[in-house]
Amino acid sequence: MGKDKSITIHILLLSLVTSVFIWSVIKPEGYLIWTMEVLPSVVVLVILIASYNKFRFTTLSYFIIAVLSITMFIGAHYTYSKVPLFNWIQDYFDLKRNHYDRFGHFLKGLLTIVIREILIRKTPLTKGPWLFAVTLSFALAIGALYEIIEWLASIISKGGKASKDFLGTQGDFWDAQWDMSLTLAGSIIVLLTLSKLHNKLLRRLFKR
Repeated sequence: MGKDKSITIHILLLSLVTSVFIWSVIKPEGYLIWTMEVLPSVVVLVILIASYNKFRFTTLSYFIIAVLSITMFIGAHYTYSKVPLFNWIQDYFDLKRNHYDRFGHFLKGLLTIVIREILIRKTPLTKGPWLFAVTLSFALAIGALYEIIEWLASIISKGGKASKDFLGTQGDFWDAQWDMSLTLAGSIIVLLTLSKLHNKLLRRLFKR
């Protein structure tokens, strides 16, 4: 893929993410919970834009970041326990909860490709089981950090509505464990299925 074509795709992805961001801020469930939910993605996007000319990721990584950002913006707008499509799924299949939160944690496994790219390009790790293990460890560490942030937010706000929406446990005592397990499962699946494609895109990037 040519350099100009790649830049065009990156601009289109950024435009799509920006459009969903603008939609999400219009009459969300609550502005405090919206801010708490979108802040991580906004910080990452600002860093990526600022460093675009110095460190340019593969298009696959930018696509993944766009997907994860959009997922968070949708969750921020409705709150993760009230996303309409997953309310319908809950009702149709007679489930005990809205599973958008768990779907989002499973999708966070996609982040392993971005982590993998940073490790390959910025550390001596380039291939093999150590790259797999370290990438997976970073993904789980980020997932665990997010759970800790949710816990701290609940303590600081003393269990208010915003913190309950942010936690999204929906009464499940094992919610954090489910979230981490799904992130682990998603990460392993992504590394096993997308690593070859990622390697191919990295080789193209290095040739430029």
